[in-house]
This record gives sequence, C-alpha cells and structure tokens, in this order.
Amino acid sequence: MNPPSIIFHIDMDSFFSSVEVRENPALRGRPVIVGSDPKGGEGRGVVSTCSYEAREYGIHSAMPISKAYRLCPDAVFLPVNMQLYHQVSKNIMEILKSCVSAFQQVSVDEAYMDVTGIVSDYEKAEKLARKIKNHIKSAEGITCSIGIAPNKIVAKIASDYEKPNGLTVVRPDSLCDFLYPLDVSKIPGVGTKTRMTLENMGIKTIGDIGKCDIQLLIAKFGKSGIRLKQIANGTYSSELLRHRLVKSISKEVTFEEDVADINVVKKTLAMLSEQVHARLLRKGFVFKTVNLKVRFSDFTTYTRSVTLSAYSNDKMSIYRTALRMFSKFEGMGIFRLVGIGVSNLVKMDERQKRLDDFFDAEQFKGMANCSFPAHKE
Repeated sequence: MNPPSIIFHIDMDSFFSSVEVRENPALRGRPVIVGSDPKGGEGRGVVSTCSYEAREYGIHSAMPISKAYRLCPDAVFLPVNMQLYHQVSKNIMEILKSCVSAFQQVSVDEAYMDVTGIVSDYEKAEKLARKIKNHIKSAEGITCSIGIAPNKIVAKIASDYEKPNGLTVVRPDSLCDFLYPLDVSKIPGVGTKTRMTLENMGIKTIGDIGKCDIQLLIAKFGKSGIRLKQIANGTYSSELLRHRLVKSISKEVTFEEDVADINVVKKTLAMLSEQVHARLLRKGFVFKTVNLKVRFSDFTTYTRSVTLSAYSNDKMSIYRTALRMFSKFEGMGIFRLVGIGVSNLVKMDERQKRLDDFFDAEQFKGMANCSFPAHKE
C-alpha cells in the first residue's frame, strides 16, 4: 500500500505590501495599501493588496481604491512595483524548487510542493516546512503561511487557516475534523453565488456538504456537485503540474589519504570544475546553481549551494563560487572527500538570450538550499 501523499501549499503573506515594508521598515505596523492612486478618494483603480493592519479597517484586495481611502484615509498608499515583486517571487520560487522535484507555481506569491518522496511522515513534513519558512524569512525578509495535507485543495485551505505566518498540518486521519466546521466559502472557487445557493439549501459549513445527499448536490450543481462532495470529505485529489528539476552534473573525489593541505584541496576543486564544465558543454546545458560537497575524516559531510543571478556556462563561475563556499570550511578539519556540481540546468538554446550576461563570480544571490546540516554517512 502506497503511503499517503504529503502536499505543501505555500502562500506569501500580503505579498506586495510585505515587500514594500521590507524595503521601507518605517512602514512596519502601519496600514499599507498597494494599488492605484486614490486621488483623495476620487481614484478609479482598485487595491492590489494591503497589509494586515489595513485589513482591520475592512480593506481587501480588489476593493475600489476610493472606498479604501474612505475607510482609512491615513493609510500609506503605494503604487504597484511589479518588477520588484517578480524578482522577490523568483528568489522565493528558486528556494522552493531547490527542495523538491515536484513543484507547481500557481501565482506570483503561491506554489504547491509534493514532498511525499522527500519526507517519510507528517512530523518530518512539519519540520521541513518550518525550515522553509525560516529560510524565506532569512533570505527575503518576509513571511509565508504553509498548509500541509494529503491533497492540494486541503493544503490550500490549511495555508489560509492561521495567517499570517501560519503553519497548519492536516493529517489523513483528521481531514473531516479539520474541514467540517469551516464555512463553505473556505473552499477555493466557492464565490458569493454558489454560497448563496448552498445557504438556500440549508448548507452553511463544509460538513453540511459532506453529509448532504449526493443526488441533491448533483441536481443543483451537476458534475460540480460531485466535486464539492469529494472536497468536503477530503477525498478530491488533483495532480501537481509537475516541474521536475533536471538532473545535476557533478563530480567528486575521495582522497587516497585524508588531506590537511588546503592548497591540495583547492587544486582538486579546480580539476573537478574542469570536468563538470566539460560535461556541461557536451550536454549543451547552462546552469544556475553551483553545489559543493565536503566530507571530513570523521565522515561528517556538508553540502552547500549557491544560486546565481543568471544562467551561465562559464567555467570560472563554477570554480570561484565553489571556492567561496569552501572558504567556510577551511580550518575545520582534515578532508576525506570534496565534490562539485551544477544544477538547475536548461538547454542552452532555451536560455540563449541570457547567455550574454554571464554570472560575475564576485556577486551572488546567496544560499538556496533549504537545510545545511552536517550528517554522518
């Protein structure tokens, strides 16, 4: 029998406004509204997003900006800066993709991850989710909420359960306990019209749907009634539109005798960079992530990764980035093994437009791995 699926839904908290507060900490704690110019209450645009402080005034996304102004004229109104938001989103999605092989980004600020093959149970899944949350906060200065469940829809509902900065785990044996008390509006896609139809049927909670005669639901909603029933009972499942990371190219060397001489290790890293680069060219790939593996004489092993700001096929980028990571291990012990790899690979013709702007080895974006623990092998 296959183990139950473990799906993450990651949703950034008030994404646009959170990024704006990160850029200007003086805004922290104030109602911040990102959207069009309110023009003193005469503006005709809408709210793109707003901070949780603004939401306390009843302001929400898609609200007319003029109404938002009337509700809170003292709020900070900011224009949309999509270039900034897309860059932060890209950085976050690279962090998420570095954790799994099955990944689906569904918007600029949310994504699904299938971690079924990464962790063995829900306890370990929760620990991984906390690491992801901490890494995003450390790397990008903003928070996210994560829902963990056996399927995508319950995971999405769970991610909204304790916002902001929430983490909600719904195990297979507690699906109905979690879902049944919730209002029907918590089901993704149930809008005002569907909610009113359900209320006219005497249905107010997800549990009411779960217990409703399937024939009544089909009579009212057609095939969608079957889907509503399955969602309510936690049995509806849909596959991730999987983004599978291409395999990395890597080489490693176990020294015949443990090595204490740093220069010997650096020469070995140079040789490994040559070999990885040669294979990269033969395969016709460009890379975006450089990986380093170090094992000490006591078999303690570390891995590190750096994701570059642009795709590259430059040999010196591999070597110099590896050296930068390796510098953190100098003086820590005697070396048994070192390895270098590149990942996040794409075919050169798919990124041709980016190849004119290769990575400058003196600049890099920062660590992209989710966890960096030492371990015994």
